[in-house]
Amino acid sequence: MVALKILSILLFNTSSLTYAISGAAFCAGLWFVFIKCGNQGWKALIPCYRFYALGECAGRETEGKVVFVLEILTIPLNIINLFSTGVETSSPLVTLLTGMIGIISIIYQIRIYLGLIEVFGRKKKWIILWIICEGPCALLWGLVKAFQPQWQIKDMRKKVETFFQGSNVAVLDDGLTVNLTERTKISSFQKFYLLRDIHLYIKPGRMVLLLGGSGAGKTTFVNAINGYEKAKAEVMLNGSNVYKDYDKMKYEVGFVPQLDLMRGNDTVLRTLMDASALRLPVEFKASERRKRVDEVMGIFGLMPVQNSLVEKLSGGQRKRLSIAMEFISNPSLFILDEPDSGLDGVMARELMAQLRGIADQGKIVIVITHTPDRVIDLFDDVIVLAKDENLTGRLAFFGTVPEAREFFGKEDMEEIVKSINRPEEGGEGRADEFINKYAEAHHG
Repeated sequence: MVALKILSILLFNTSSLTYAISGAAFCAGLWFVFIKCGNQGWKALIPCYRFYALGECAGRETEGKVVFVLEILTIPLNIINLFSTGVETSSPLVTLLTGMIGIISIIYQIRIYLGLIEVFGRKKKWIILWIICEGPCALLWGLVKAFQPQWQIKDMRKKVETFFQGSNVAVLDDGLTVNLTERTKISSFQKFYLLRDIHLYIKPGRMVLLLGGSGAGKTTFVNAINGYEKAKAEVMLNGSNVYKDYDKMKYEVGFVPQLDLMRGNDTVLRTLMDASALRLPVEFKASERRKRVDEVMGIFGLMPVQNSLVEKLSGGQRKRLSIAMEFISNPSLFILDEPDSGLDGVMARELMAQLRGIADQGKIVIVITHTPDRVIDLFDDVIVLAKDENLTGRLAFFGTVPEAREFFGKEDMEEIVKSINRPEEGGEGRADEFINKYAEAHHG
């Protein structure tokens, strides 16, 4: 039917008899495919809805819903096209709309068939036969015993239920509360989960290490916290909602990205004065901004180089300047993405010790670093994100550093990351084990 639809869209003319025969074979084959997958066979007889049922069997329920809706939309369009034959102003337009909907429907049907191929454990090249002759393919897969699904609908639904687990943590008047339900993106008309079910509370005065392998969603997570990329979440900082009160809360959250955007031909003082104009509320006077800049330069040891050009600074000085720019507003939450990148051990420890001092002032400091073990003694807590079997970023652990060592059975933080990384990434592939272990302990 897919092949016939393509021809129909291109030629606007298809043999009704051929279409009927292929459709009958398709329905008959689906009847038995549905039964094999634990679905009801009679659903194959219901026009449009059969694609939703097929999506259930293929683990592509979302795609099934899309095709179901698109197929329903073509019904009135076909009726209009039938009765508007000969009417030059309406028939071509309706035919064009029908063709466009048909093309989109075909794309989603192909995705359903790819899911079905995966469920039945067959090679992807089967998609060619499903596109060219889906009627005979459906009969073959439905009637031949050699074609058996690796799991049924009930198994996939149980898998989804465990995938979508998590419960909110209580919102307190101080500290950071994150109840993130999901962070998604749409690509090629398909919804992908980047993060799911991350619920935690961080007390003031804590320095927190954010761990996770490549693609685990660390940057996506911090962007969701600081409001740069909003998720379906409630982020509360000291009793205020970061999303709903963003104009006020943007001064309470400082974020230092891995790459700085400073102009090399500006002085340190000029750079910080410009940052103060952006980061401090408009009611601050020029004298007040200068006073705050002097305080920050003192904190980060930049006073001796205040008149130096940014391009003349050492790596450590430049890092401290980028951090000082965000610290101008005296934020309650400070997030840093690899602030020690490119620094040697001594300079990295000096920088992290300064961040430890900031946390000791009653602030929350969250740090992403790929070399955590050289400064792990400065941290209080650890957040571990990991990709589950659906490649979605999940919370695998949150707690103190000693608790993390006990939970994963690893002494080094880098060994923890290795344990949750996938085998093709040089890891042990135990992400789902720890995700489920943490979920059962805290939400079970």
